[in-house]
Amino acid sequence: MTDYGDLSALLVNCSIKADSAGSHTQRLIDRAAGIMRDEGVAVDTLYALDHRIAFGMEEDLGDTFGFTDEWPSIQDKIMAADILVLGSPIWLGVMSSVAALVIERMYAYSGHTNDKGQYLYYGKTAGCIVTGNEDGVKAVSRDVLYAMQHIGYTIPPQADCGWIGEIGPGASYGDPGEDGARPVGYESEFTNKNTTFMVWNLLHLARMLKDAGGIPAVGNTRAHWREVTNAADQTIEPVG
Repeated sequence: MTDYGDLSALLVNCSIKADSAGSHTQRLIDRAAGIMRDEGVAVDTLYALDHRIAFGMEEDLGDTFGFTDEWPSIQDKIMAADILVLGSPIWLGVMSSVAALVIERMYAYSGHTNDKGQYLYYGKTAGCIVTGNEDGVKAVSRDVLYAMQHIGYTIPPQADCGWIGEIGPGASYGDPGEDGARPVGYESEFTNKNTTFMVWNLLHLARMLKDAGGIPAVGNTRAHWREVTNAADQTIEPVG
């Protein structure tokens, strides 16, 4: 059996609820985190609204907004994790404003490089968790996972999971079931299957990346990309 005990994961809840105890997204995050912990992964969860995070595309915006911007310490947690999972509710069919904020702040660091000269997030893997009462799980997952791969994360297959109830107002994931039944959504085979797939695919890919020392630094560093490009250019026949 593969050992995942040296891997670490950070799951960030981007709910817009001020009280984390009322977050339905947190309940599905907890399920994913539990699977990881069962495999020995060091798991940390973070509720974004428990922290003061400034808006903007800068690394530290404390001076700009006149309060302590807690993002730099959150960024340290992100960089320490082999696996990052962003959780978001669906609002108006898209990710929450908090999820967009988190991605923007991560993007502000994306021009930095690792010790191989690659962009900062290379060698790490990411996934996302989505909950809501309207259509949009795939749309939100598409937007989140695109952003993660664009800044350097490696995305495994089936790297998302989610739950949506009947369209319109109604019960949300983890709300009490009727007549003593299990909480809403907990019996959803589709949600449980995809959550399990996502977690294990993240574990498998993180294991492979860690064992391989990340992604090879060939053709993907700012200092040396021209070397392989120039060689390829010589093989291209002119048109006309």
